[in-house]
Formats: sequence, C-alpha cells, structure tokens
Amino acid sequence: MERTLTCRCILLLSCMQLLKAHNDFFTSIGQMTDLLYTEKDLVTSLKDYIRAEESKLERVKWWADKLDSLSAVATQDPEGFLGHPVNAFKLMKRLNTEWADLESLVLSDTTDGFISNLTIQRQNFPSDDDQTGAAKALMRLQDTYQLDTDTISTGQLAGLSSVTPTHLTLTVDDCYDLGKVAYSEADYYHTELWMAQALKQLDQGETSSTVDAVAILDYLSYSVYQQGRLRRALDFTKQLLELDPTHQRANGNLKYFEYQLSKQTKVEGSEDEEQQKQRKESQGRHDDYLPERNKYEKLCRNEGIRMTPRRQSRLFCRYYDNGRHPRFVIGPVKQEDEWDRPHIVRYHDVVSEKEMEKVKELAKPRVSVRLFSPAHPKEI
Repeated sequence: MERTLTCRCILLLSCMQLLKAHNDFFTSIGQMTDLLYTEKDLVTSLKDYIRAEESKLERVKWWADKLDSLSAVATQDPEGFLGHPVNAFKLMKRLNTEWADLESLVLSDTTDGFISNLTIQRQNFPSDDDQTGAAKALMRLQDTYQLDTDTISTGQLAGLSSVTPTHLTLTVDDCYDLGKVAYSEADYYHTELWMAQALKQLDQGETSSTVDAVAILDYLSYSVYQQGRLRRALDFTKQLLELDPTHQRANGNLKYFEYQLSKQTKVEGSEDEEQQKQRKESQGRHDDYLPERNKYEKLCRNEGIRMTPRRQSRLFCRYYDNGRHPRFVIGPVKQEDEWDRPHIVRYHDVVSEKEMEKVKELAKPRVSVRLFSPAHPKEI
C-alpha cells in the first residue's frame, strides 16, 4: 500500500491562528471534556428543580381541588352549611391558618439549589470570545478540508462517524450566528456561505423564532457586494424588497447597486482578458494565509507528497533497545518506519493507558496553544 505523509490536524487547525492562548479560551479537548461534565451536572440539578416544582404544584392543585369541591357544596345553602358549628369552625380555621399555609407554599422558592449551582458553574462557562474562536475554528476546518456548508450543517463529516457516532446538526440560528461571526471579522466570503446555508434551511421548511429571511438577505447582499459581485448583491436586495418593500436600507442599496453596476459594466467593457482574470481571482476567500498553509492543508486532505514503491520498500518494523539500554534489553519497544526523508518513526505500546491518562491529568491545567511562523515568530 502506498504510504502518504498525512497529518491529523482537526484539533491543530481548530486552534491555529484562531484561538488566542490565554486562560479564558478553551483550547483543548481535555478542557472541553470538563465542560461536558459541567453541563451534565447542571442538567441533573435542573431536573431536581423540575421535580421540586412539580411536587409543589401537585400540592397546590390538591388544595385547589379540595377547596373547590368544599366551596361548591357550601355555597348551595350558605346558611344551612354555617348552621353546623363544625362547618363554622372549619371556615374560621381555613381562612385564618390554612390559607396562610397555602400562601407560604405558593411563595416558597424551589430554585435555590439550581440557581446556586448555576452561579458557581457559570464561572467556568465559555465567554463570547470563546464562542467566536470556536466559530472561526469551524470555518478554518471548512477551508482546509474544502467542505461545503451543507456537509458541516448536517454533521456528516467523512472519517468521523466511527469516532463520534453521536453528533448534532446546525440549525438556521447556528448558521446565521456563524455568518455573523464571519461578518464581524470582515470575512465576507464565509459570511456569504453561512448566510446562504441559513436561507437554504429556511426555504426547506426549518423554522426559527429569532431569524427571518429578511435579516439573512440583508447580510447576503452586503457580503457579496463587498466581494465585488454587484449583480448578485442586486438580486439579493430585490429578493429582500419582495419580502419587505419598506426596508429602508435595502431601498437605498437598490439604487446604489444599480448605479455602481452601470459603472462596472462600462469598466468591464474596457478591460482586457488578463485584467478581468486578475479581478476575478481577487474575489472569494480572504487570503490571510501563512506561507506554509497551502502545504499543510494539502497534507491534511491527504494530498501531500506520495512515497514511491521503491522508497516504501525500504521502510521496516523492528524491535528497538536504544543501544542496548538496560531497560529495553529484556523488553525492547516496537519501532515502525513511517517516512524516510526526514526519518520519522512510530513507537508502539511504549506507555500504558493508565500512564497516558496520568500524563493528560497533569498536563491539563497547563495547556495552552501557541503558533510560531518561521518567517514571523509570534504567539497567537
């Protein structure tokens, strides 16, 4: 089998350039695992609160049913009912004592435990910056693996079904929020992609209580305009005005886009083929690449340098004793050649699962993410 130099970079790319290395950012699977358990604890606390509320309501309902039937009987013949001394006594007692007890029951607060737990756990919650960083990481993966928005939205990512059999899908609101993150970063390429996905899911019948087609089309028209595609911006603006003819900004944009389009048509008529090609190439994804990015993105897509059969035949597996080191003479480790130039080897069964868990436990409090570019060393 032909070997290919590949990299497993989902986690790496999620962190590179996108997440700043300070303590407020959740930059490792270990830290995010803690968040899952935090959420599970809050759900348990929430269920306890629901049970307490249901128990409280059941008691109030019992009181209401009891008093309703009693009042129905008493009001049929009030004088006859109160003529019985026991009934008169019970009425005085109910109004003086039992209604006060019922008032205390209704006013009792069952939220203390849940609110207290939530307040404590909220200190560990991600911030707006963390959510923005996660959105950027998702868009970085989208670029690196050349994934379309529909694939990401449905969660059907190739190669991950066996690792993560349970996955969630992105709603209209999620896609809209991703588009807004891109918009706030002046990344109009991804703004268009995710707003278009949100609009598509709305058209397919998905509902949203917070987002409508008018808001999405407003972002879409501006994002494609910023990419120099005036005709497309004009089309989105017209669609928006069909839904909301009184939209002030869209009415202003309609006139502006029509004017700019007429100017652009004249310019395009005077351009030669080379100028038109350069102008089209300048549109699309924002080019913020580091010099090495094209290479590692190809590696992550399994499009890297391929090893010839001759080179592959020189790769072997062996037992390694580290120059007859006393520790490995009796129990040498398994060593496998992965690549020849540079020489890359893989060691098998060096540490146990228990030891690996201990290393992760010790490393978790100190984890941070740093990215250094050879040309421009810097920490992100």
